[in-house]
Amino acid sequence: MPALPDWSPDDIDPNVPSSARMYDYVLGGFANFEVDRKLAEWVMATMPEIVQGARRNRAFLRRLVTFLVEEAGIDQFLDLGSGVPTVGNVHEIAQRLRPDARVAYVDIDPVAVAASRDLLADNPIATAVRADLTDVEAILADPEIVALLDLTRPVAVLLVSVLHFVPESADPDGVVARLRAAMAPGSYLALSHFSHGSREGDADRIVAMSRQTPTTTTPRTRDRIEALFRGFTLLPPGVVDVSRWRPDDDEADPDEFSGWYGGVGVRA
Repeated sequence: MPALPDWSPDDIDPNVPSSARMYDYVLGGFANFEVDRKLAEWVMATMPEIVQGARRNRAFLRRLVTFLVEEAGIDQFLDLGSGVPTVGNVHEIAQRLRPDARVAYVDIDPVAVAASRDLLADNPIATAVRADLTDVEAILADPEIVALLDLTRPVAVLLVSVLHFVPESADPDGVVARLRAAMAPGSYLALSHFSHGSREGDADRIVAMSRQTPTTTTPRTRDRIEALFRGFTLLPPGVVDVSRWRPDDDEADPDEFSGWYGGVGVRA
């Protein structure tokens, strides 16, 4: 069995690939195993644009957190499906701009949660818990989240690059609706979602690859992704290629679709 880092949970099987750890590897992270790297290398060789898409998605996260802190005045975040911590985590961005910002990470992957908790060991206003994002009630009742976040005040709920792991049979609309019901007026929902790529067959190949992991991918169209914002008022420019959501002045307009749509909405 491959050697595991000290912070790795005892019950992890390093021979089963994980989408979260593969994403970490694509972004240059450390919390991944050989099985993750091999499958990720195959994906990158088959679809080299996946690396650029992942980086653009990460840049979208940076811009939206910056917007939420600086322009929307948000000081607490619930990041669902947060994945393995890598460069530019939500708490790093938010607390650099506002040191008292509180961040709760939630992920189903035990390695992602263990790595996050290790990173946050000395951070009293950030935490990471393990839960299935479709079990909204359990997440909102988690003692660490209850102690950290005040949901009677505006909060930003982040669903960045994760709802494509929720099939229609698991009711992604219902997941968002239950979250919305728990969010105070003035709260924000931010999400990005994998869609059909610029090359024919890309999405099918990603879906086939994901069947080798515990989380199968369900790509959705732009209109279907926009429907997930039901009950929220979408902010300009709406649901767009993540590269085109409020880009920085020095960010070039992409020649091709990144593979991800993203948007931010506010709860009235």
